[in-house]
Amino acid sequence: MTGVLVTGGTGKTGGVLVELLRGQGVPVRVASRTPAASDPDAIRFDWSDPRTHPAALRGMDRVFLVPPVESVDPLPLVGPFLAEAQRLGVRRVLLLGSSIVLPNAPSALELAAQVREQPGWAVLRASGFMQNFLRPHPLGERILRHGEIRTAAGEGRVGWIDARDIAAAASALLADTAVEPDDRRDYLLTGPKALSYADAAATITTGTGRPVRVVHIDTDEQAANYRAAGIPAEFAHALAAVEDGVRAGREDQVSTDVLGLTGARRALSPDSSTSMRRSGR
Repeated sequence: MTGVLVTGGTGKTGGVLVELLRGQGVPVRVASRTPAASDPDAIRFDWSDPRTHPAALRGMDRVFLVPPVESVDPLPLVGPFLAEAQRLGVRRVLLLGSSIVLPNAPSALELAAQVREQPGWAVLRASGFMQNFLRPHPLGERILRHGEIRTAAGEGRVGWIDARDIAAAASALLADTAVEPDDRRDYLLTGPKALSYADAAATITTGTGRPVRVVHIDTDEQAANYRAAGIPAEFAHALAAVEDGVRAGREDQVSTDVLGLTGARRALSPDSSTSMRRSGR
């Protein structure tokens, strides 16, 4: 048996990827902490329980790897999983990484380096998710409840990407019908245009008809906001510190990799705010 193991298979990227692959007739095993009883190809998978890893991998020759969320140190949990994948002969692993590097999180960089070392394996370095502007993300919650975006990023810009475009790019590299990659080990995935938070607020305002303002704060206040939203303290501080890099222009980058892999990509535009209107934004 061959197929694709999708970790985080019920998440905002993994869920779409599962649908895309199954739509192409690709066998998919959906890995999550709470597998759906209605899906015969779903399996329990928990990063903190290594006993669940071999069963998830067995029989799969490709893996979409979403590392533990809200962690600045994923390698201790993911490293043994990668070793098991190598032992079982997995021919392709796609790591969902980030183009935005968390401060004081060298483990994430080391994890990406380990993936790149293996022939046929690659890293998808995704920019900030457009879905962050929707609930339940703290950014989306504040837009809904208060009509504002609070940021320490100043006028810095990010190449926001739709999670559906990430899934489409991953599908192109994981489906049986995909053209074999030209030995690339790294893909930078962004939207077609880098936007500041002020740009995003204007777009959401136009699309929803509800005014959204931008409030500039410092990183300490932003970290406190994330902690108040239930994000663990260490990760909250790392997320807030990212905005220093955005303000300095380090995330102002746009790539054509999504377009090259899929032939199309979405932009944050007034038309893309439909889902906000439908959810009461």
